[in-house]
Amino acid sequence: MIRAIAIDDEPIALKVVEEHASKIPFLQLEESFTDAFAALEFLQNNKVDLIFLDINMPDISGLDLLKATDAKFQIVFTTAYSEYAVESYEHNAADYLLKPFEFGRFLKAVMKVKEGLKQAKEDYFFVKSGYEYIRINFQDLLFIKGEGNYLKLVEKERSTLTRMTFEEVSSQIPESFVQVHRSFIINSQLVEKLEKHQAKVGEHQVPINPEGYEKLKALVIK
Repeated sequence: MIRAIAIDDEPIALKVVEEHASKIPFLQLEESFTDAFAALEFLQNNKVDLIFLDINMPDISGLDLLKATDAKFQIVFTTAYSEYAVESYEHNAADYLLKPFEFGRFLKAVMKVKEGLKQAKEDYFFVKSGYEYIRINFQDLLFIKGEGNYLKLVEKERSTLTRMTFEEVSSQIPESFVQVHRSFIINSQLVEKLEKHQAKVGEHQVPINPEGYEKLKALVIK
């Protein structure tokens, strides 16, 4: 899941971003701000992956806002002024959306961000469980099990239930995680024993199908 906020002094412009974002299942727009200073305060206490950022705003521009925070995130600029394009890319923006923009153009920008996040993946990610966001360390994550509309993330010392799909979680985990069954993704680096129909990770026996066996074997048998 890509966690995002939007910053724009025009409520109508924010409404467009909110409507477009609501159509993308792997994008969670957590907050929208017309006040750039309120957004800065939010960023001091919350981690996000992406900011949709207007450039020409009163009090503080989008470009100056970026200089005021050390937080790390992807940027998609949203502005009515094309003359800012060159300067925006100096901030390593993922994309530059010129208002007004349609959903297709918005989706293209989000896909660029998704690919960039996948290439720069860290050694952990956050999932929403109830009203909390839980940090999941890849080195501790044994396997992921599908349970209806939820996924159960089983670590060495705990389990976390989150409302996600396999497609959504696959965009956030390393390639060492392999889907070995319709209902299971396994961490190949933590496999202790591999058999035709199951694999042992930690104290758990995880069922695998023939295709999953071959994929897992290629990774663990070197």
